[in-house]
Amino acid sequence: MADHKACGHACQFIAPDYPAMERAVHGRARDPLRPDELHFGPFRRMLRARLAKPLAEAQWTGIATRLAERLLETGAVDAVLTVAPAEDDRWRPVPVIVTRAEGMARVRGMRMGFAPLLALLEPAAAAGHRRIALIGIPCQVHALRALERRLGFERILVIGTPCSDNTTTERFWDFLRLLSDRPETITYLEFRADYRVELRFDNGTKREIPFLELPISKLPPDFFPLTCRTCVDYTNVLADITVGYMGGEGEQWLIVRNERGEELLSLLEGEVVLSEPRSGGRRAAHVKGFLANTLRAAGGLPLRRMPGWLRPIVSWLMPRIGPRGLEFARARVEMKAVETVVHLRREKPARMKAMVPWHVWALVRAYGLGPRDGEVASARPAKISAAAGTISGPGTSPNSTQPQPSPVSTST
Repeated sequence: MADHKACGHACQFIAPDYPAMERAVHGRARDPLRPDELHFGPFRRMLRARLAKPLAEAQWTGIATRLAERLLETGAVDAVLTVAPAEDDRWRPVPVIVTRAEGMARVRGMRMGFAPLLALLEPAAAAGHRRIALIGIPCQVHALRALERRLGFERILVIGTPCSDNTTTERFWDFLRLLSDRPETITYLEFRADYRVELRFDNGTKREIPFLELPISKLPPDFFPLTCRTCVDYTNVLADITVGYMGGEGEQWLIVRNERGEELLSLLEGEVVLSEPRSGGRRAAHVKGFLANTLRAAGGLPLRRMPGWLRPIVSWLMPRIGPRGLEFARARVEMKAVETVVHLRREKPARMKAMVPWHVWALVRAYGLGPRDGEVASARPAKISAAAGTISGPGTSPNSTQPQPSPVSTST
């Protein structure tokens, strides 16, 4: 953007203030006493969902795409900012401004790589668009929210997708080459909640690979950048509605966060099948195992590899006895939280107090990762109760749950 210095204010990885941002967007910060808000951020309701008529070539059934189509069809927005595939590479994301509902068809599906989506804000304003929607991943949405008051748009609606880890498109191709001797024929890839990766090929065939059989150990240590390995906003808490899969058990998972999110979902009345999310299994052992492997990897030690004969057995068991539904989503959020603490402590310890919010300490404390001296932004270390998910310390109140003063991928 023209004001490149705005990065210091907008960037999620410099000095984020999540409670203040949540209050600005949703009218309140996450309530640690409300079930699941400690993990997923403020919300009104969570749902399992699928389109009654799935969209061809979309990721899952295409709810994010259809929401944007409906916004354009009804005239609720003038334009949608999102990413499309590059002309020469289906996986490379290219920022685009879509102004007609039929134009959303070309942006369906998942992209892997980095794209300057917010660079479209100034061209959109210059083109006369006053009401816009954006489909983005958490780091894009965080920057948008930090800047939106100065942008001058009449209205901005945000459809957020969860994001865990991103990498360059070139490195993603390296990963695809490990999965197939003809990576150029892969047209679809999705990490599913049943502990499998689904691949689709241009000849119409499909392949499912259990997580345990993925060639993760063959990836270089810096395959994912440090920012992704230390991101604490997996569920895109500043979106109006989050459209993902983790809590969906084979369907999509919607987190309706505010009144605008309810308005968005209402656009799909009669087109979307909704149900209550379910939960099963227990996450603690899985998170502890992930923590042990992360500590070893961060220390440069070789990962403990499961014997080959045992992998098919465990792969069969995990979808049946492992965490499922909302418990799967909680497990994944806690894994990202422990990963944040481990990698920041090793690689950027001076950034701990600015980048690790109070709710992350509440999530990781049960796994022996409480804050050390100098890692909390308050004058004295805050007391976090992992059991209750609450925090007490200087300057806290029911509406201000962080000690004060506090520091100020993409698919459709």
